[in-house]
Amino acid sequence: MARDGTNRGGRRVRAGDKPAPAAEKIQKGQQVQILNNDIPTLSPTELEAVDLPEGAVMNGVDMPKPSDYLSARQKNGIPLGADEIYKETWLWLKERNCEKLVNPRLIEAYAQAFARYIQCEEATSTYGLLGKHPTTGGVITSPFVQMSQQYQKSANLIWYEIYDIVKQNCTEVFEDNPNDTMELLLRARRK
Repeated sequence: MARDGTNRGGRRVRAGDKPAPAAEKIQKGQQVQILNNDIPTLSPTELEAVDLPEGAVMNGVDMPKPSDYLSARQKNGIPLGADEIYKETWLWLKERNCEKLVNPRLIEAYAQAFARYIQCEEATSTYGLLGKHPTTGGVITSPFVQMSQQYQKSANLIWYEIYDIVKQNCTEVFEDNPNDTMELLLRARRK
């Protein structure tokens, strides 16, 4: 530790080999530690307690309900549609038994960013790539193009975070990543 109280030296962040995905470890016959919320780690002893009245009846649901803002009506009267993206993503996670590992708020953030990207692309298609400067009246690039790129970048970053959770914890081999075009191109070159 330096005089100013900061740690210096040591291993760099993200240095070294990346951890292998769980499915690859299983294929190689290596031991895999899988996160599972169902396995109790402690065996508690019986405690004396007061009898409580009956609690509320809870109904289990398969998929958490998406927040209302994901399907809110936009200024043009059309719903945003992020709730459909949320459902598709959640079902994709469920197919891989990873729906419990990903925070529903992360799925909502991805769904909203991707829906906004689609909305900006539709605006670009409607109004074109060029716009009019508000003060000079000159030709400028449409602001929807830049917003579209920002939403796409945000959606991709969140998707890679979700995909990494699945990749590290999925015990079954799967090859489909519908959002990764570069991976599809690289796989096509190998064949």
